[in-house]
Amino acid sequence: MTEQVREAVAPGLTTIDKLRMLLDITQKISRSLDLQEVLNQVMDTLDSLIPYDAAGIFVLECVDKDLVPEGEEPCSFKSEAVRGYDIDELSELHLKLGEGFIGHVAMTREPIISPDVTHNPVYVNARDRTRSEMVAPIISNDEVIGVFDLESDQFDAYSKDDLDVLMLLAAQVAIIIEKVMLHDQLIEKKRLEGQLEVARQVQLELLPAGDPELSGYDISAYNFPTEEVSGDYYDWVSIYEDQIAIVIADVSGKGVPAALLMAFLRASLRAATHIGYSTRISMAKVNYLLWESIERNQFVTAFYGILDGPNRTLSYSNAGHSPVLLVEANGEHRYIDRGNVPLGMFRDTRYHEYYLSLEPGDLLVLYTDGVTEANNASGEEFGRERLAEAVKAHSSLSARDLIASLQREVLNWTDGLGAGDDVTFFVIKALK
Repeated sequence: MTEQVREAVAPGLTTIDKLRMLLDITQKISRSLDLQEVLNQVMDTLDSLIPYDAAGIFVLECVDKDLVPEGEEPCSFKSEAVRGYDIDELSELHLKLGEGFIGHVAMTREPIISPDVTHNPVYVNARDRTRSEMVAPIISNDEVIGVFDLESDQFDAYSKDDLDVLMLLAAQVAIIIEKVMLHDQLIEKKRLEGQLEVARQVQLELLPAGDPELSGYDISAYNFPTEEVSGDYYDWVSIYEDQIAIVIADVSGKGVPAALLMAFLRASLRAATHIGYSTRISMAKVNYLLWESIERNQFVTAFYGILDGPNRTLSYSNAGHSPVLLVEANGEHRYIDRGNVPLGMFRDTRYHEYYLSLEPGDLLVLYTDGVTEANNASGEEFGRERLAEAVKAHSSLSARDLIASLQREVLNWTDGLGAGDDVTFFVIKALK
């Protein structure tokens, strides 16, 4: 602040009085975490420091540029606390960055004192009676987050000393706004964490509690999520004592939306299984239900099969999912890349049904693309061939132990960081 503050601004107040009043305002507003209450307290006491006929605190609000229609600005001002304005005049004021005194100060970060607004080309008339105006930026973390605006019905109402007082108050308001925003962000973070925990618990309930038991087979599956809520899904349903339905899927996206889509997929496929539809009919019906219900940028890749124990036959349909890996008893391996487009992309997609014989000693590995796309420090992917070699190297293990060994291979490949995406394995071993 300059050495002297003009006495005419607030008659009867000395410089010490004003400093004390400024300190009192700061102490009062620092006790509250209610932004609206804080700003109203500032406006109610400001007139004792610097008389005004109209005043306002305008906060700059910006959204992602990609979300703004072409031709519109991503940033605009919201009047958080105002005094002395006509409601109709204020409602018609839609200032953007760079427009008027308020927009100019927000863009240049420099305050303005205009002794006669009628002769200033930057001025935008928001109040007919205004003759002079003073505007100061509210800066937090070196960024303008709003502006402080004072208007008077008198010409040349504000001095440099008044601006010093306003700048000090603006600095305190910036601290309070930042504190309130951080508090709100903390509350929102805790709320989201609570939602994610609920979604995680729901998702865990959706996954099978144990591995299926089918005579002549050793079967196991497991999901390794990268976040609280995974976009991967697997399931199995016992149709008869010697026949089970199996599914592995990868839902687009992550978090709560992916968990909800997973729940929808689970319910739809289980209903189709219990009705007795073939895999291709089940896929077609689920595809249509998804197409009706989800956003156009969402989809699901899925492998759905029915394993017949006595006949050692797997009938299956593949909706854009990673090709399954078959390691035969003699050690030869091949990827079976047959299928159609992912679920939910097109309305009337038709799916084909294929058949695979599993001889004693054969090993079938289903997985999600988080496995093969896991990158090492050099950016090289784990890849299909490395997966096949890892499966063959640990093929003597039980299905459950094989999955654990494959996950360790992925972790070693990524130097312990894990895959950048969710990882799920579904292993079927035809016993000798």
